Amino acid sequence: MTIIRAHVLRLAAVTLAALAAPGIGSAQTYPSRPVRIVLSLPPGGTPDVLARILGNKLTEQTGQPVIVDSRPGASGVMAVEIAKAAPPDGYTLLLAGTTNFATLPALKPKLSYNIDNDFLALSRVASVANVVAVHPSLGVSTVADLVKLAKARPGQLNYGSGGNGSAPHLAGEMFNVLAGVRAVHVPYKGSVLAVNDLITGQLQFIMTSPVTVMPHWKSGRIKVIATTGPKRDPLFPELPTVADTVAGFESTLWWGVAVPAKTPAGIVKKLHTEIVKALQSSEVREPFAKQGATAQAESPAEFAAFIKAERERIARIGQQVGITLD
Repeated sequence: MTIIRAHVLRLAAVTLAALAAPGIGSAQTYPSRPVRIVLSLPPGGTPDVLARILGNKLTEQTGQPVIVDSRPGASGVMAVEIAKAAPPDGYTLLLAGTTNFATLPALKPKLSYNIDNDFLALSRVASVANVVAVHPSLGVSTVADLVKLAKARPGQLNYGSGGNGSAPHLAGEMFNVLAGVRAVHVPYKGSVLAVNDLITGQLQFIMTSPVTVMPHWKSGRIKVIATTGPKRDPLFPELPTVADTVAGFESTLWWGVAVPAKTPAGIVKKLHTEIVKALQSSEVREPFAKQGATAQAESPAEFAAFIKAERERIARIGQQVGITLD
């Protein structure tokens, strides 16, 4: 009995040591239940579409449901706070984006979260150039037309965005300064709501993802006149860039996956491997491309460095055009 008891105690000690090691015990069985991806905009927008494409592939790979949990509010802060407060066990992922991981940290003096301390960056998921969409009744077909009209009607043209501090908001203010015009910003809880008001004519123009406007563009309910990247988008080669008319203008959107900072290393490694595998598959890359987005798989270090560079870039833009978010 003494020998058996000693053997059992040794086995128990080895098991406890394995479980105590960061991420070892839990990573072996991860995931064993549904995983959720928290995002900051309502269903139907670009982040929602991309998250569902990625989530479906992760479900196929892991055998566990991946649920997309839309939590719009406070310009993307609400979703970040939910993810930050979640247990660091790999079952809550944050689809972080330009707004809540770059623009707000760069331009807002006080935030309820610290990207570097509260989260671990895993990989960028996708990036996409915005498009400039206008209501057909506006009577403009080019960026030059829009600039001319905005100069003739200062303060009378409204543009919408997915919220204060969002990338389209920043893009609109850049447009105001660099084009020498004065359009009025109207914030919404998500770009889909802004596009709905553009369709009805309550907004005159918007700078947003092609994913959001594509169906309405094809149906003729709105008109798309340009893209916002530094060069012509290969997915829309017929469209000029805003920079062709307004020198120095550039605005792109990106999204990536992050997890709470204390998530075990073993789970982080396994999760990153599955995300990269999904992003490199044709089942993700092809539907992303159809939505105007480019899949981008990165290492955690590469994504963290990219986020830092984006914060610094947006901070410089904010200083140049005089934008701060209180």
